Amino acid sequence: MTAISLKNLDISYGPTKVVQGVNFDVAEGESFALVGESGSGKSTVLKAIAGLAPEWTGEISVLGEARSHTVDRGFATRCQMVFQDPYGSLHPRKSVDTVLSEPLMIHGLGNRNQRVIDMLAAVGLDQRFRFRFPHQLSGGQRQRVAIARALMLEPKVMLLDEPTSALDVSVQAEILNLLKRLRREQGLTYLMVTHNLPVVSFMCDRMAVMNKGRIVEIAPASALYDGNFSDPYSQSLYAASGGNPDRKDIA
Repeated sequence: MTAISLKNLDISYGPTKVVQGVNFDVAEGESFALVGESGSGKSTVLKAIAGLAPEWTGEISVLGEARSHTVDRGFATRCQMVFQDPYGSLHPRKSVDTVLSEPLMIHGLGNRNQRVIDMLAAVGLDQRFRFRFPHQLSGGQRQRVAIARALMLEPKVMLLDEPTSALDVSVQAEILNLLKRLRREQGLTYLMVTHNLPVVSFMCDRMAVMNKGRIVEIAPASALYDGNFSDPYSQSLYAASGGNPDRKDIA
């Protein structure tokens, strides 16, 4: 089954078209990356899928269901997004317990106490963090809470917008390993935005290279080891990264 399908996707901010003619499919269970320089439109694609960039045309479908331009509560049970900044994505005056319980309350789901406890354990946090506030947590702990919140409704598709770039280097590997384990254990599909090619080689099966709002190439992650890119921009991006990223850098 196709988890995410984008066809002829154009996205605008007011009169300015920032993404043009994007087409790709992500298979269920796959980890797929959008890579490219800052401003290439990567994060905008995620925002359109999540409903945060409503000025788009074309087709977006998630797990076989077409995405509309209106609010769709059911979409939250299929797909969730983890943002780049763990400091800005959590409400400063809400405890971890409140943050994790809110999705369950909104969707009328029971057994909230046990669900919160189980999800904290799943992301590597014990119960002593449950009633803390964001300012009492480290950056890595905040991002674990953000990941837990995204998983509370048991979605099968996760949109990851540079999920480790705001973290200390020492913490990045922990979060990437956590995401890799959760994908395996929960059968998740990932669409990840990153500019970090070693992250792609560690986390992803395929990648789409974006430049100036367009996809110039779709390639397997193995191209990061053999340099087998066909588009000149992809080749220059690969060369600028130093070529052949080593998984040991982040594992």
